[in-house]
Order: sequence, then C-alpha cells, then structure tokens
Amino acid sequence: MNHFPKLLSSQIGFDVAQAMLEGFDRHYRIFRDAAIDAKDLFEAADWHGIARLARERITSYDERVRECVERLEDDYDAENIDNEVWQQIKLHYIGLLTAHRQPECAETFFNSVCCKILHRSYFNNDFIFVRPAISTEYIENDEPAAKPTYRAYYPGKDGFAETLERIVTNFQLDPPFEDLKRDVSCVLQSIHDTFGQFVEAPNFQIHVLSSLFFRNKAAYIVGRVINGDLLVPFAIPVHHVRPGLLALDTVLLKREQLLIIFSFSHSYFLVDMEVPSAFVEFLGTVMPGKPKAEIYTSVGLQKQGKNLFYRDLLHHLSHSSDLFTVAPGIKGLVMLVFTLPSFPYVFKLIKDQFPPPKDTTRAQIEEKYQLVKRHDRLGRMADTLEYSSVALPLSRIDDALLRELQKEAPSLLEYEGDNLVIEHLYIERRMVPLNLFLQSGTDDDIDHAIKEYGDAVKELMQANIFPGDMLYKNFGVTRHGRVVFYDYDEIEYLTDCNVRAVPPPRNEEDEMSGEPWYTVGQHDIFPETYGTFLLGDPRVRKSFIRHHADFFDPALWQRHKDHILKGELPDFYPYDRGLRFRNRYPERFAPATAPAARAA
Repeated sequence: MNHFPKLLSSQIGFDVAQAMLEGFDRHYRIFRDAAIDAKDLFEAADWHGIARLARERITSYDERVRECVERLEDDYDAENIDNEVWQQIKLHYIGLLTAHRQPECAETFFNSVCCKILHRSYFNNDFIFVRPAISTEYIENDEPAAKPTYRAYYPGKDGFAETLERIVTNFQLDPPFEDLKRDVSCVLQSIHDTFGQFVEAPNFQIHVLSSLFFRNKAAYIVGRVINGDLLVPFAIPVHHVRPGLLALDTVLLKREQLLIIFSFSHSYFLVDMEVPSAFVEFLGTVMPGKPKAEIYTSVGLQKQGKNLFYRDLLHHLSHSSDLFTVAPGIKGLVMLVFTLPSFPYVFKLIKDQFPPPKDTTRAQIEEKYQLVKRHDRLGRMADTLEYSSVALPLSRIDDALLRELQKEAPSLLEYEGDNLVIEHLYIERRMVPLNLFLQSGTDDDIDHAIKEYGDAVKELMQANIFPGDMLYKNFGVTRHGRVVFYDYDEIEYLTDCNVRAVPPPRNEEDEMSGEPWYTVGQHDIFPETYGTFLLGDPRVRKSFIRHHADFFDPALWQRHKDHILKGELPDFYPYDRGLRFRNRYPERFAPATAPAARAA
C-alpha cells in the first residue's frame, strides 16, 4: 500500500507525457501536410493559396500548444500537478522520444506547453529541456526514412547533363518544362562561367535534398556538388514561365547567394522534412557558419529556431564579458533598442509612453509586429524573435542602459536576485542603420544603398506594405549590402492608404505657408512630399534621382495599389535579375517561343 501513491503518480506522469507527445505529433503532421499541399498549389500556380498556407502554418504551432494545454488542464488538472510528478513527466517523455524522428522539436513543444502551465519560477532543469536530452545525429541510421533526406547522383556514368535532367524530373512536378535540355545547358554554362574548366575527380557526385523548398512563386532545388576537396552549394529555382509550363530560372552557386535566400528577411520555406535535424545538418554544409537556429527558422520551424537562439545567447553570455549598451543611432519614440557589441543582434522593447506625434498603444504595436510575422517579407523586412520573461545578468547591463530602461519601460522590468527580467522583448539581426551608413559611406556606397532603399520600398509596395515612417533611420544595411526595413510601429497595408497628389496652392499665402493648405486624412499619403526628408544630402539626391526619379510620383504608388486590389501578385527574385538565364543567355531563349521548339 505504501507504493500505491508512487505507482499512481508514475502512471499519471506517463499519461501526461503521452498526451503531450500526441499534441506534438498532431502539430508536426499538420506542418508536413502544409508542405505537401504547397506542391499541389505550386503545380496549379495558385499563388494566393501558397500565401494563405504560409500564413496559417505560422499560427498553427501556438494553436496546437493551446489545444494541448487545455487537454492537460481538463484531463489531469495540470496546474496542480506536484513537482515530483512533473519530474516523472519529463523522464517518461524522454523515454518516448528515444525512437522519435523529430525529438528536438518535440522537446521544444514540451517546453512551450510547460511555459503555459507553470510559472517561470518553476522553470529548471528538472521540469523543462534546458539542454537537449536526445541526440539528433544519425537518426536515419536507426530506421530508414520513408523518404531519405537527400539523394546521391554520380554523373561519371551518364554524364553531367543527363544527371541534372534526372535530378529535376525525379521531383515529378506535374506541369511539363518549356525546354529542360535548354535550361540544363544553362546550368552547365553557369558552372563553367563560375569555376572554369570542370575536371571530374574520382569522388565526383551530386547530393540533392529530397524535398522541394516552396516560397512565393518558386520551388527551389537545393543541393551540393562534391568534386575532390571542393564542395559547391547550389540552389535552382523553378518557375512557371507561361501557363502550364515550367523552367529553371537560374542556378545559385555561391554560399553568399544561398545565405540571402535563407536569410532572416525572407518568409519561411514550405518544405517536407521527416527528419528535420538531417535537413538542417545538410544545409549547414552548404552554408557553413550559419547558426542552426537561423536554419531551423528559415525552414518554418521558427519555435525550434527561437529555442536554439536562446541557448546560443546563454552560451555566448557565459563566454563573453562585454556589456549590453544602448544601440547606436537616433533613438526611437516607440521602441527602446539595445545591443551586446559581441553578439550580432539587437534587443527591442516597447516603451511605456510615447511622446507626440505618436498616437498608438502597446497592443497596436504588438499587432504590427504580428502582421509582419504573418506577411510575406520578400527579403525586405527583418524577422523578429519575440520572447517573454527574458532574464539578463544585471552585472552585464551598462549603467546608462539600465537608467534608460528604468525611465522608458519600468512596467516591463522585474528584479530576481542578480538578474533583470524583461517581461516582453523582440530580438532582431543587427544591421547598420541606413542613416549612419549614408553619413559615412563613399559615393559608391551611397549610390548602392539608395538604389537598394528605393528597390526595397517599391517591393514592399508590391507586397501591399506601406512602411509609414520612411526615414532612413528605420532601414538597415545587411552584411550582404541589402537594405531591409525594421521599424514597424507605423506600418500599414497599402490598400488601406489613400494615395493623393498635393493640390496646387490657392494663393501666394498658401505657397509661402509652412503648413499644409489642404486637409489630410488619417490614411492619406502624399508621395510628392517625401523628398523633403529624403533628399537633403546632395549626394543622396543625385543617386535617388538617377535610380528612382518616379519614387515621388503618386501614380507609381496608386498603380501598385490598383494591381493589389485586382488580386495580382508580382514576381519577386531574391537574387540579381541579371542572373536569370533569360537575361544571362538571351540567345538561347530567342527560339523558345516557336512552336517547334516548344514541341521539342
């Protein structure tokens, strides 16, 4: 009889662990179904369907966590489970994961559920997974996957061209290709142009991830070429070129190009992965140096990426000694931004009060950030990691920053022992603020940055985004030289804006007035007026007029709005359009429109 309570609590522990794993398995089933559905939508050229699928998948994780929490509360009164049983729940859960195909993601799901049920004072090594308990190495060796992570091809037997054709056709896309032999010849020419004469070594082989990566209007084939000691990464985007016909758009052969398409400023890929850790391991070989946290995020497992990022932060704090400081640049009216110089990220929190002319609330700002999370970012809006109850060592916080935090956001601060706990925090990749870049840049730097700035705003327009505050300080320059928007408190849908031309002055008094002589509605925008705060520097003005003279024409903005209202979705390319085969080798495409060429 003395053992009965322990046996009973052990059974409850197992049942709760089983329920939590069932909750995760349901989540991951839905996650994989989305990637499978993406293939059908791509084949049907249903671009709105792909966009909707991507949005729904982002919110799916939190919905599954909520469902699991409700089940545990209803069936097991989870909030009142005692400490000993929670320890048993974790141990049983680890036992259930020993043969699991996604153990690292299941551990993160466990943590998410615990965080909803338990107060943070209970978070310790006994209750949650502070470190991974199950190894993800060689999972496929234990039990062959239904679909292997990657396929290996050996061009020495059949030839490079025929092997590349087989790689493409093995994905069994339903629409035919306009001219696959032509596209493959362009791939081979690009390899030759990039690397010169390609001498095949005895170990010459091509590894290709077994699932396509879907985003926007493209499906990407991702792999690596191994030849001797050389490892060449590649990504080949597949596009619809005409109704019912596909083509290889280009081949990206440089690590830097892959880093951009997998960057924090792009929306997450839809990709089917039975063993996600194996996909991440493979992608790490073609993008060496890219943190696993960012790779998990880019393939749609943003919660796992968020979990790994926080572990990386704690690891970095234990191996560094510099202080968190106020971030350089012009201070914002809404967000307080700080950074750790040795860590390539910035930390942002919403201030308690906003001075005029800001007229907003904390809830509205949080919704703006959620809007960006759900929206297609097109490589032009920075992704954010959102955290609650972040504990930072007080000894690592600069005195000036601590005073700033206490002044601007006291409601978000708590003190627990030697730690400062920030109730709500956003974390983003650190970039050079565009205004600082323009102040210190050479003429060539300025010319490039202004072209990028105009391109960024125009692409945001096409994506139905009006940045609101378009000052240079709200944009950053990435390590790859791309300009990205990162201040979202005034962001709006372009379709919610009224694009207006400035009416002519009625008289001389209007013309001399420093104030508008016309009424301005809440959602009115006047592109003609933007030059006032964008063109003050003569060097900036010269570049702006060279690249984007139409920027201040209301007709440009209205035209993009009209296209969106008609349901049109433009093509976006996360690489230089000059790399597109149609632009790089135009002579090969001239006859492609002839009926005989199509039939061939």
